[in-house]
Amino acid sequence: MTQDDLSPADERPSKSQLKREMQALQQLGEQIIAMSDAQRARFPLSDDLLRAIEETGRIKAREARRRHMQYVGKLMRGEDLDGIQAVFDEIENETLRRDHAFHRLEAWRDRLVAEGDEAVEAFVSEFPAVDRQALRQLIRNARRERDQGKPPTNARRLFRLIRDTAGL
Repeated sequence: MTQDDLSPADERPSKSQLKREMQALQQLGEQIIAMSDAQRARFPLSDDLLRAIEETGRIKAREARRRHMQYVGKLMRGEDLDGIQAVFDEIENETLRRDHAFHRLEAWRDRLVAEGDEAVEAFVSEFPAVDRQALRQLIRNARRERDQGKPPTNARRLFRLIRDTAGL
């Protein structure tokens, strides 16, 4: 069978493929619904879809919600999917950057508690606006907690000081 022998019906996507695409759009709609209003405002969504998303919160019955999600999926077909995906990627990148920054700050906290004065000087050179006295006091208290096996209350306070100093 050659390419010329195919009828226009053979070139259409299968019913199963259409169902998979529809389910993917519904899942995308679910992800948007699960976001906060501030995050949702970043997406290029039509007014009809925004109304449907707002309405979703009022639907409690399981079957009604399922049907409504099918409607949301249908509306998603007319949306700018590339623009929506771009916003999703942007949000994911922001989350990754924030997570990396927090890991870096956690490493600073651990280093400050473990190494002491050498680490304090390195931290102060990177963040000169830090309150040295409060920093040293929190480090001493965090060490004492660690050595006595107490809950890390001062280690958390130290992390907050580091986070606030770093501006996160």
